[in-house]
Amino acid sequence: MDDALHRRREEAGSLTEPARRERPLAPDVRVGSSTNALRPISAAERPLGAGASQWLGLGSIAVAAVGADQLTKQVVARTLALGEEVEIAGPFSIHHVHNSGIAFGLFSSATSIVIALTALAVLWMLVFFARSGARHPVLPVALGFVLGGSVSNLVDRVRLGHVTDFLDLRFWPAFNLADVFIVVGVATLFGALAGADRAKHRPRRVGHSPLSRP
Repeated sequence: MDDALHRRREEAGSLTEPARRERPLAPDVRVGSSTNALRPISAAERPLGAGASQWLGLGSIAVAAVGADQLTKQVVARTLALGEEVEIAGPFSIHHVHNSGIAFGLFSSATSIVIALTALAVLWMLVFFARSGARHPVLPVALGFVLGGSVSNLVDRVRLGHVTDFLDLRFWPAFNLADVFIVVGVATLFGALAGADRAKHRPRRVGHSPLSRP
């Protein structure tokens, strides 16, 4: 009887062995960790490229910045003669001057170089926004200010060979509204990206789980 039972076990084992070989192995899937159970699986990365809403926000801010800057320049050019100044309060005054350089009168003797550098900066901003426009909610606003101010001054340099500056603080070279937009936009841009990077690298707090040990 022992021999009969032994033969049956061997036959059952030989019959099930091919089935075991043909059965596909289930993938090693684990929730919350990698397949080696050591490295946590990071959250799915969302696309950072600019979408339709980001492009609309960027375009709206940029167009508004260009319109406001061009309007104020036209008002100053028609109201005040070149070099004329109107004191407002304290050191602040409206002073009609021309500037062939970049912001705050820098590189005033290299207009062609300034135009080329500004055009390259505008192109770089568009490429950067196309790739990272959805990285931060404030990015369309910040970059819209920088883009609008840069384009407005670029149009004046190409069309007139200079830009109109009229905001004068006496202790600082005269500037215009486009320069203000550029400075505010750059400051907002760096602040937003620096804050996003700090939040990204900040260690996450692990909550207490019912299965965790005290």
